[in-house]
Amino acid sequence: MQGINIEIKARAKDLNSLRNLLTEQGAVLHGIDHQTDTYFKVEKGRLKLRQGNIENNLIHYFRENQSGPKKSKVIVYPVNSNPEELKIILSTSCGILAEVKKNREIYYLGNAKFHLDKLSGLGEFVEIEVFGNDTDSDHLWKTCQNFMNILGISEDDLVSESYSDMLLSSQGKH
Repeated sequence: MQGINIEIKARAKDLNSLRNLLTEQGAVLHGIDHQTDTYFKVEKGRLKLRQGNIENNLIHYFRENQSGPKKSKVIVYPVNSNPEELKIILSTSCGILAEVKKNREIYYLGNAKFHLDKLSGLGEFVEIEVFGNDTDSDHLWKTCQNFMNILGISEDDLVSESYSDMLLSSQGKH
């Protein structure tokens, strides 16, 4: 799958309130995933292998670290079998940059995906991803900003870095 998304990541003040607001808006809980994202050293963009009980994908994306909603160009390849073998191949050929473990509640509402995340050592976060194509770009931005307003996410709550960057910074490696 290829496309773009407009996304935000923010520190969560109260996951229960966010959960209730999502439910009130009609968002559907897809499940709770225990995910390990292994980021590999690559020359361009970011490459990660997501392993979980719901989502198992190889994901390559380009995204600037900036505050506010950001545009990502994404390629997602489902890994239906042997993710551990793929991890060995990528680790051997590219090297591992970071490994991020999280508990993630996944919600959907239309073309928007919401994550309520708990990361050991980093805290609790909410992510909004609105999917589409380049021709929908303005609409995707407006949709993302609308959901930020509904969920009470302010500019001060936003995080510009990826979880891997935050983890590396907390370990003094970035």
